Amino acid sequence: MPPVIDLDTISALIVEANPGMRTQLRNMLNMCGINKVQFAVTAGVAVRKLRDGRYDLILCEYHIGDGQDGQHLLEDLRHNAIIPLSTLFVMVTGERQYERVVSAAELAPNDYILKPFAADTLHDRILRALDKREAFMPAYRLIELGNAPDAITYCTEAEGTYPQWQLDFMRLRAELHVASGHADEAEHLYERILETRSVPWARLGLAKALFMQRRYTDAEDMLQALVNENDLFVDAYDWLSRTREAAGELESARSILVTATALSPHRVGRLRRLGELSIETGDHEGAEKILSEVVRKGKYSDFRDPEDHVRLIQAQLGKGDTSQAEATIRDLERSMAGLDKTRSCSALSNVLVHVKKGDTERAGEAIKSLLSEDGASQGLSLKLKGELARACFATQLEDQGAAVVLDIMRNAPDQRTLANAKSMLKDADRVELGERLEEQINGEVKDLVSEGARKAQSGDFDGAVQFMLTAARRMPGNNHVLFNAILALLKHIENCGWNERFAEQARGMIERGGQRDPGNPRLAAITTYYHNLLKKYGIQP
Repeated sequence: MPPVIDLDTISALIVEANPGMRTQLRNMLNMCGINKVQFAVTAGVAVRKLRDGRYDLILCEYHIGDGQDGQHLLEDLRHNAIIPLSTLFVMVTGERQYERVVSAAELAPNDYILKPFAADTLHDRILRALDKREAFMPAYRLIELGNAPDAITYCTEAEGTYPQWQLDFMRLRAELHVASGHADEAEHLYERILETRSVPWARLGLAKALFMQRRYTDAEDMLQALVNENDLFVDAYDWLSRTREAAGELESARSILVTATALSPHRVGRLRRLGELSIETGDHEGAEKILSEVVRKGKYSDFRDPEDHVRLIQAQLGKGDTSQAEATIRDLERSMAGLDKTRSCSALSNVLVHVKKGDTERAGEAIKSLLSEDGASQGLSLKLKGELARACFATQLEDQGAAVVLDIMRNAPDQRTLANAKSMLKDADRVELGERLEEQINGEVKDLVSEGARKAQSGDFDGAVQFMLTAARRMPGNNHVLFNAILALLKHIENCGWNERFAEQARGMIERGGQRDPGNPRLAAITTYYHNLLKKYGIQP
């Protein structure tokens, strides 16, 4: 028998731009017995309130206004870990086709209610969602503690205890397998779900599991079928684009995102990627239009990024419009003042403008100034570091260019990043430099890993940890070094006893590795190793 929930203890946030609807929703919640109610009139206000405190329930209008919708707010909140899994998100909408949207969404709300509705309908839906939350709470707690294996075990048991939510527990279990690097386990689970019901989210999940295993053709076939059947399945378009991109079909990947953006024009992450692909495929005019919208939306966003201005400047320079690019630099310095990356993004943008104008002397001075500032270029993404390297070679700053490329290769999280760096060097007529640098990096990584392993094998577990953590700091984006640093920490714990600090470091590094490369075959084994050590020492995560 589920516990009786006292609705007077429930806190709620209403996200609604219309003042009359806000009042109506608050009155309905009061009639339900929920009196701890606050308001957010925009998505930005909602994000700030949710960062400042926890709520049990978010009641969100689908059309928030100002180019925002509730689905994108939900995705921002979940992707940026602003709300815990225990916070219920209920969508309020008058869109009759929303059922098609939510049934296909990669991230779905806990429930949705079609307008108009009465207070008793809202009361019943909230109680149902809270009952379901109680059943899932043990799994949520384990997930927030980083204990995916025990969360998976709980979900397996709960499928029998709560048969009414069996599919939901199976879905969570499959997602945990993907996040833990067990894409093959997730594949089998999604196939089991699809044997009973052909639900779109399970087919998308199966396609993702195939993608993680680099089975791109199989993933593409499934994703293409999904978008053919449901033209509102925007998440399937996103993954189809990623699949085409992974296969090197950039124009096709761009075309798919154009379709997805027409269906769902407000998601900044999708617009940003479409802008990048447009630059890469030579459509600078289209890129300028798209990235101008990204910059406009970003100015008032809690997730703004100064690099969006640099991407827009790249598009403008691709068109030959240096005057507009200079205006964009001024806007970057004004609207993004105070953010960590603004100074380096502004400096790089000036470099790109000088190169475009053919003023190699001023470009060279700007490059030297940027690289001389301690850590100034380190905050830039690897893609923008690639543009910096390209500018170095254009101004005959060979040593500086080689140093930037070396940094990119040291921190490349995957083979595609390495391939992009080598392609840039080929364009700059420096193929031999690329081969030499790649050989140097391979040698460095091999020597680092071998030395760390040698120390551990000789019983110097302290030395192995110190050596590999130093290597990880030197190459923070290199997954091979990262996973071997984790291994050194775990071997120290296994052989020298429980060490809380090392365990916390290992857990954080495992999470980073999973975020950067969830399909890495080493992730699953290392995650299992970590949790086996917890059990060995009787540690509750």
